[in-house]
Amino acid sequence: MAKTRKMKCAIIGCGTIGNTHADGYAASPYGELVCVVDLVKSKAEAVAAKHRVPQALTDYRAMLKDPTIEAVSVCLPNYLHAPVSIACLKAGKHVLCEKPVALNVTQAKAMQAAARRYRRLLAIGVVNRFHDNVNAIRDMIRHQELGQVYHVHTVFTAHRSIPGLGGWFTTKSKAGGGVMIDWGVHFIDLILYCLDFPTPVSVSGAAYAKLGRNMRDYAYTGMWAGPPNFDGVCDVEESVSGLIRTKGPNIAFEGAWARNIGKGDMYIEFLGEKGGVRLQYGGNFTVYTSRDGALYEIQPSLRVGSMFQSEFNSFLQCAATGRKSPAHIDTVIGTQRVLDAFYLSAKKNREVAVR
Repeated sequence: MAKTRKMKCAIIGCGTIGNTHADGYAASPYGELVCVVDLVKSKAEAVAAKHRVPQALTDYRAMLKDPTIEAVSVCLPNYLHAPVSIACLKAGKHVLCEKPVALNVTQAKAMQAAARRYRRLLAIGVVNRFHDNVNAIRDMIRHQELGQVYHVHTVFTAHRSIPGLGGWFTTKSKAGGGVMIDWGVHFIDLILYCLDFPTPVSVSGAAYAKLGRNMRDYAYTGMWAGPPNFDGVCDVEESVSGLIRTKGPNIAFEGAWARNIGKGDMYIEFLGEKGGVRLQYGGNFTVYTSRDGALYEIQPSLRVGSMFQSEFNSFLQCAATGRKSPAHIDTVIGTQRVLDAFYLSAKKNREVAVR
């Protein structure tokens, strides 16, 4: 058997998610990490040392000049997704850009257009599409095992865990929003994916920015991307709720980085005529159904691999072969359109059409 050629890869951004990408490329039989980039040189050097990467740079434009680098992960704050991804595509690189696609659908469409123009793969980091349990539920829905799925309900709440208060996560011009664009994107994308991408019609949403406004008074249980920066701002929502109408099932959601309830939860419920499924986010799922007058509660036990490793392997294989990625930009634009409609609805305080 011929030895698999490893695609030379680079990572731009060596924060928490950048380190996850580095671990994934290092473990993949399809990729070889040869360059890491971060404005903070010590971060790039730490990742390079961990994985014996030959190049640690502070300017991604220098990396783009290397013709041997074929694939790039963009692991940067949201406002940099569009310009940096487009620059990488223009330089002839395949791109895996972290979620969300960008700040808005206009930027997302510019990225999509660049991928088509330069004939390169642009995949988005909607990693739940690579979770074995998520794909099992998608198959059940496709095969009508639940009957007609008419409604989906999801919750993604925590007690008090606004990330990096005063940093880019809580700065609207850099993040595009708060908990909805950070956590909500994962849940909405997972649902649309499992439902085989029904056309979104309208969104009625509400957003609340209450607990983080007075940053010095904000008490918290956890703060990833911290510590707080009191010289910064917090002008994004920490709590959301709403309803998404589609040409298929409706989707109700409630989410919060922070709220004054000491318990949080993260789950998705798919309600069908024949049965229902409750998925614990990132974990197992339960099927509820009936037969011959009896009620059944089934807890499948699947062999579940790393969704992150599957994501990186898929990206590299699709880039090498030209196959369409399950996370291709064309299939993620719809999620961004829903996010845009949510923020417009919250601003106008009424239901709005998804455009």
